[in-house]
Amino acid sequence: MTGRQINRTTSTLLALLLSVVSSAVVHAETIEVIVVDPDGVPVPEVVVFVEQDGIGLLRAPPESAVMDQRNKQFVPHVLVVQKGASVLFPNSDVIGHHVYSFSKPNNFVLPLYKGDPHDPVTFNHNGVVMLGCNIHDHMLGYIVVVDTDVFELTDESGSVLLNIADSTTGYSVNIWSPRIRDGKQELTKRVDRPSTTVSKMTFVLQRKLRAPHHDPTEAVQWSEY
Repeated sequence: MTGRQINRTTSTLLALLLSVVSSAVVHAETIEVIVVDPDGVPVPEVVVFVEQDGIGLLRAPPESAVMDQRNKQFVPHVLVVQKGASVLFPNSDVIGHHVYSFSKPNNFVLPLYKGDPHDPVTFNHNGVVMLGCNIHDHMLGYIVVVDTDVFELTDESGSVLLNIADSTTGYSVNIWSPRIRDGKQELTKRVDRPSTTVSKMTFVLQRKLRAPHHDPTEAVQWSEY
């Protein structure tokens, strides 16, 4: 094979590769989701996730995540991951922790340890996983496992931007936070396509929020579960 033939073959292969990559690109529209309390005050650190309908929707593989322990607290207080994701639980404190969850079927136990001796925990079932420490009863954290790759936490302005695949025939936007007292029906909004196009969606909570976790006088405690 001559050098010219090799160049032609290489060019053909590159063209085919670019064609495959281009066909795999998923076009999407962006929706802004805003969460406010009954007084219109933005609510940060609310889990927002989108469940999309449609055939052949491409989904990114689950990414690993970290739930640290610092100053006798789970950090972050709320973590959201895709179903099938593995989560590492390092202990950055100088004291030992005994991490566990009774949230079936995602229940697990990491016996007393310092540092990072345990393997990651894989969460294969969607739902809320409540975390505790068998040594420090005040420690409380949450992992929200969702069966979608479209999710995020609201920022300080109570807002988040999410991408919705153009090919979806409809979708549901869901929110969750340990501070929210509203019923489940108020925490989901449905959009049917192509009849409806939405660029912004606002959840106005009807009930007073629970206090943030760092407020020991009013925050959610283990005794409430």
